[in-house]
Amino acid sequence: MAARVTIKTIARDLGISHMTVSRALSDHPNVQKETRDLVRKRAAELGYVKNAAAMAMRGDGTKIIGLLLPNIVNEFYARFANELASICETFAFQLIIHLTNDDFVTEQHALQQLREVQAKAVVVVPAPVAKAEETQTPVHLDGINVIQLIRQRPMNGSESAILVDDTRAISDAVEHLYGQGHKHIAYIGAHSSLSSGRNRLKAYLSGLEKCRLEMDPDLVKTAPPSFSMGGASANALIRKERATAIVCGGFEISNGALNALLTSGKKPGEAIAFIGYGDPSFYTWIEGGISTISVPVTPLAEQTLQVLRYNGNDSAAERTFEFEAQLIIRGT
Repeated sequence: MAARVTIKTIARDLGISHMTVSRALSDHPNVQKETRDLVRKRAAELGYVKNAAAMAMRGDGTKIIGLLLPNIVNEFYARFANELASICETFAFQLIIHLTNDDFVTEQHALQQLREVQAKAVVVVPAPVAKAEETQTPVHLDGINVIQLIRQRPMNGSESAILVDDTRAISDAVEHLYGQGHKHIAYIGAHSSLSSGRNRLKAYLSGLEKCRLEMDPDLVKTAPPSFSMGGASANALIRKERATAIVCGGFEISNGALNALLTSGKKPGEAIAFIGYGDPSFYTWIEGGISTISVPVTPLAEQTLQVLRYNGNDSAAERTFEFEAQLIIRGT
């Protein structure tokens, strides 16, 4: 096995000091361009790779950013990861993506791995914490810039948050359906163990209250969010034959519910009114277009980068940023 190429290897090879090599590889202004280009060319030829952990121990810091997502099957998460990766590349950040499947233990393992490589920051969609996990000691995150995306959960006491304010959009969705003559408006959303689940259900109930409609427990379906949960909930509503309209409060939930309607022959917009959540490209192709609650992706990614680059000492409240979702009415 070939020996690892180090800064000292390059220095010996070129006959210059290892300090000059180090400065050249770090873009130090005191190194002449000719020397810098020579060092970089030889480093590439020898296959030199920076040791991020060693840089961190020297106090140089790393440019590693962790991104923890439940999955990337969800088009929103996939688009956000793509946007953030592109932006990080522009600023020479290295993005490492971990998938947690909304599992607390998997999330903790990923956070520990990011600590071990001295990650500068982590952007995380927090997983729900089950009762059995509440007593577990979470990974120590002091020294890491924690940015929570979409949801919030106490993690290190100084985390920032990039959130979506969908309160008005969900409430407006209920009011729109009521204005179309619907009085049995169902809701499918995430369980209250998630902050986003609590907030979206509250927005739905607010919409009912504005329309002076009573909440019918049979028309409210909440559980851990997934494609299958959305489908099962929609099928249960179809069997009851009570709901005339459905509002969804989650990306995968929405796709699962829409799939259940289409495969059961209940055309959205005809047999049952439907307002989804998120706006994947195929929503414009189905049944004259799927009405939905659209979430801005690019602004979320850009704001995330701004927080990553900022090292101020603002309070947690001052590091919380909300972007408003938009109700889009189409054929359904």
